[in-house]
Amino acid sequence: MTLKSIRRAYQVIKISLHHGLDELIPAKMTPWYFRLLRCGLFWIRNQHKDKIGGERLKLAMQELGPVYIKFGQMLSTRRDLLSDEWAEELAMLQDRVPPFDSAIAREMIETELGKPIDTYFEDFDDIPLASASISQVHTATLKSNGKAVVLKVLRPNVEAQVQADILLMSQTAKFLEALLGQGNRLRPAEVIEDYRTTIEGELNLKLEALNAIRLRNNFLDSGSLYVPYMYEDLCFRRLIVMERVYGIPVSDMAALKAQGTNLKRLAERGVELFFTQVFRDNFFHADMHPGNIFVSRDHPDDPYYIGLDCGIMGTLTDEDKRYLAENFLAFFNRDYRRIAQLYIESGWVSPDTDIGAFEQAVKVVCEPMFNKPLDEISFGHVLLELFRTARRFDMVVQPQLVLLEKTLLYIEGLGRQLYPQLDLWQTAKPFLEDWMSEQVGPKAMAKKIKQEMPYWLDKLPELPELVYDNLKVGKNFVKSQNKMLERYLKQQQKAHKSNYLLLTSAILVICGTILFNQDATLWASYTCFTMGTLLWLLGWRSRPKNHKF
Repeated sequence: MTLKSIRRAYQVIKISLHHGLDELIPAKMTPWYFRLLRCGLFWIRNQHKDKIGGERLKLAMQELGPVYIKFGQMLSTRRDLLSDEWAEELAMLQDRVPPFDSAIAREMIETELGKPIDTYFEDFDDIPLASASISQVHTATLKSNGKAVVLKVLRPNVEAQVQADILLMSQTAKFLEALLGQGNRLRPAEVIEDYRTTIEGELNLKLEALNAIRLRNNFLDSGSLYVPYMYEDLCFRRLIVMERVYGIPVSDMAALKAQGTNLKRLAERGVELFFTQVFRDNFFHADMHPGNIFVSRDHPDDPYYIGLDCGIMGTLTDEDKRYLAENFLAFFNRDYRRIAQLYIESGWVSPDTDIGAFEQAVKVVCEPMFNKPLDEISFGHVLLELFRTARRFDMVVQPQLVLLEKTLLYIEGLGRQLYPQLDLWQTAKPFLEDWMSEQVGPKAMAKKIKQEMPYWLDKLPELPELVYDNLKVGKNFVKSQNKMLERYLKQQQKAHKSNYLLLTSAILVICGTILFNQDATLWASYTCFTMGTLLWLLGWRSRPKNHKF
């Protein structure tokens, strides 16, 4: 560990103790040396005794800086691990940090471009439009077409800072797992690994640009979502250049109402967008918090969304999509047995799970939700509670499902904020039923045949030869099997004969021994011994090769 790492570790420990985070670990789970070390650091006392655990953690992460702020934001979505109280506290973390020097920003942009800024841009604004923990945004105008653009550039040395903090987090997670035990539901090592994958993806701006291009192409002329155009030739690992767009932040209800936005249509469109991304495209924006979503100023009576920041995207397997759709439909049909079966069939829980016990656990969670009106039932919370229940049956939640759950919670929260009476089931049910009908039944079979037809046509000329070769192989296989069977039967016959002779031999020897001990005539005793020896020799010689008795 380097001197820099030691200093960082000391800073993290100091801030953690200052906020009393050590007191959140139960005393019975802390070893004697941990308590002794805590007593030795007598000058660092908890300055936040009046605050609850979640608030203490939030304040500590704010003080620790950008990497920990983003970690707290990610952790707030893991409601399968944390209580709602803790998750809501961490969700209030704001990813706002002071901007770095614009001269450094210019230098970094020119390094990525390989040329001076004025080669491509004019009116470059040294004052950042926005500044976050990972990157900073500046505005400019493209010389080639005169269009307004934004330049997003990574903060200096952010990669090294992230790697150092992630290493420290991983070591801390291993220590916590040793204290709490492998079976603890918090699973710190798993959480840190999930975070590593997420934040390392955000550090590659070229990947973000490619994600945005793909999402944009999925919704060209859709009238529901607009994704800014990426100037791919000017996009690199540490810099991306995109079209500048203007809209109303989705959280600015006053501005949306002032322009006469159809909030009901906007809320329903958000739900439709989510299910379209997940089930039609299998590529969904997994960071749809209000800071990344805007509403166009055009057509307030038929509004559409503007999506930014495609650094975190999610995908599901075909099996995951089908099981999720069936889960939602089974929930609203109150078919808890089917939900339990789906979790086992999907491999999310072990096939050895007691399906009856799992069904009862699902029923306990889901049944009370039907006491609410349909427009108050949350898909996200249904999925969350099902995951929490499945955790008790040793379900290890996969990262893509966590991203899906987080996105669904965002979308629902957004939809209900825009239009509190939003009936998610009414909006989603037709979509899910149509999608399921396309996946199962004649329509799905016809679609599958259509997809596979080019491959079959390509292989059709080879079919007669393949059939002939397979028949020939089959014939040879049958012949070889028949020969093996004949050999086996002969060996068995020999073995039975040999066993019979040896058994008779043993009986004769035993009889001879008895007669000899009973003072019977010697000739009878010797006869038994002689016959027994001859039969033993015959039996031994007739045994099949490699046969074991």
